[in-house]
Amino acid sequence: MLIPSARGSLSGVLADALRSGNPRDVENAPAPDSAEDSQIALWILYALHHQGFDDAVDDLEWAPALISLRREIEHAYEQELRDRQPEIPRPGRFAEDFFAFIAGHDGPSLVGRLRSSATAEQMQQFLRHKSIYSLKESDHTMWTVPRLSHRVKAAVVELQYDEYGAGDPHRLHAHLFARGLEASGLSAAYGAYIDEAPLEILEQDNAMSMFGLNRRLRAASLGFLAAFEATSSAPCRKIAGGLARLGFPPQMAAYYTEHVEADAVHEQLAVRNICEPLLQESPDHYPNIYFGAWTCLHVEDRYATRMLEEWS
Repeated sequence: MLIPSARGSLSGVLADALRSGNPRDVENAPAPDSAEDSQIALWILYALHHQGFDDAVDDLEWAPALISLRREIEHAYEQELRDRQPEIPRPGRFAEDFFAFIAGHDGPSLVGRLRSSATAEQMQQFLRHKSIYSLKESDHTMWTVPRLSHRVKAAVVELQYDEYGAGDPHRLHAHLFARGLEASGLSAAYGAYIDEAPLEILEQDNAMSMFGLNRRLRAASLGFLAAFEATSSAPCRKIAGGLARLGFPPQMAAYYTEHVEADAVHEQLAVRNICEPLLQESPDHYPNIYFGAWTCLHVEDRYATRMLEEWS
């Protein structure tokens, strides 16, 4: 993967520093020109901890100047999210309250549009956007594993074992998505479509990386996971229906049908076997579990709103 195109002054300076191998060049970098400039810069910095870039010097992952810049941007982004977050439910019966919180969320239905009336071109655009996450599905969550107790760690790994193909690399969810892209005539190379990813896709992916990489936000990472799993099964069924309606190859639909049954189980694991035991051990994680869960719903709503407005 190559470094994405700059979207402003900050991301331009960052890209030049990575290509030249001079990370200290970012110490006097300008303020971001826009939210897109800030978010693509953050995404680039997080990507150094994922697969890196073919055109960047490879030993810059932990360069102090880059870590300092990353912390500055991510702290601003975290505060922005916290300022938007509404009041969370008062502590009670966690699992029941959490499922009620998810069920009570009423966001725009992009998947309804995909199932019933989206064009093939719109479906392809959706798949290109979703490739930014789906080609590295679950990787963000794995960063939390060393930060957890044995009980919670075991539950996370149990869930992730399915996500990573239950020992079969050909059943790895990211691999299933890649096969679907190739069968649909799209590139399965990670990051191939990053330059067309809208702000809302960058925000979504960056939130997951931010929660996973910061130990103090491990509960937010698991709350994001729980909300993601609890809102995945029915939408995946609708997307699979839309793919079938439009005549997309079965390999693409297979990625989504895989999630229909799996995520119905995973939502119970994520809420009852991961988040609930985490709270039993450390009740102070309660606000961050809901922060992560709300963020999951919020960033997906922002993307849905963006695409529904664009397609209308």
